[in-house]
Amino acid sequence: RLRDNGIKQPIMVMGGFQDVSELKALSAQNIISVVHTPDQVSLLEETQLTKPMQIWMKIDTGMHRLGFSEASFPSILKRLTDSKNVVQLLGCMTHFSMAYEPDHPATSYQVACFDRLVSKTTPQSLANSAAIFTRPDTHRDLIRPGIVLYGVSPFGDHRLGKDFDLKPVMTLSAKLIDIHHCKKGDGVGYGGTWVCPEDMPVGLVSIGYADGYPRHARNGAPVLINGIESMLIGNVSMDFITIDLRGCLGAKPGDTVVLWGEGLPVERVARHAGTIAYELLAKVTARVSYEYINSL
Repeated sequence: RLRDNGIKQPIMVMGGFQDVSELKALSAQNIISVVHTPDQVSLLEETQLTKPMQIWMKIDTGMHRLGFSEASFPSILKRLTDSKNVVQLLGCMTHFSMAYEPDHPATSYQVACFDRLVSKTTPQSLANSAAIFTRPDTHRDLIRPGIVLYGVSPFGDHRLGKDFDLKPVMTLSAKLIDIHHCKKGDGVGYGGTWVCPEDMPVGLVSIGYADGYPRHARNGAPVLINGIESMLIGNVSMDFITIDLRGCLGAKPGDTVVLWGEGLPVERVARHAGTIAYELLAKVTARVSYEYINSL
C-alpha cells in the first residue's frame, strides 16, 4: 500500500518473508528485508527472483527471539554474501531484551557478543527506544525507535513521555452518549462491581473493548471530559464504558471524552489496565475511525 501510494523512500520489513510469495513481493516492490532464520536463507538461495534484494542480517545476542546464533553466524554470513539474490548486505542488527532497565548487565553482554561477530566496517543497528536514551554507545549507524515514536516513555517506571520531551501522536476519543442519574447503592455495569457511594450522575461513553479500550481496565482509570479529569467506573463492555461525572458540571451528551493522548498520557491508562502503553496503542481496532493530522 505504501508503494502503491507513491512512497519511494527505503522500506524495511523487520520480520522478513515467510514463503516464496512474500519473498517475490518484497523483491518486486524494492523492499529491504531483514533475514533471521535458516529457512529464509534457503529460500533466497533457491528462489528465482527478477532482481536481487538488499537485506539486513539479524543476530541473536541473548534475547532468544529472532536472529542467528553466534555459532551459526559465520556460515550464514557466507551463504548470504554468496547468494545471487542478495545484491547487498546492508548491515547487521540485534535487539536488546533489557535496555529499559538502564543498568542491567544483559545489555552490555549483548553488545559484547555483537561486537565479537560484526566487523567495525559493517553497518550496524542495535539501539531500540530505551537504548537511544541510556546507551549512546549502541547508536552506531542506524537506530530503531519504536514506542517513542508514539511519544511514550520506553521505561517501565512512572516516568512519562513528556519527561523526555516526547509528545503524544495518538489521541483516542469517543462521545458521551447518555447520562444516568443513579442512586446511592446502585450497581453500575456488568456484575454491578462498582456501587454508587451517593446519588450521582454516571456517563455512558461510546467505546469498549471491541474498539481497543482495555477490557481489564480497573475502576479509577482516568478519562478527560471537557478538559476535566474523571474516571472509569464499572466493567468495560464491548461497546461502552461508564464514567463518574461528579465534578463534571455541564457535561452533556455529545461531549468528547479523551481516553488517552493529548492531556492524558496513555502510560497512566495502561497502569490501570495492568499492561504497557504499547499494547493499548497497538490494539485500537478497525472499528475506530482515524483522522490524520499533520501538525508540521
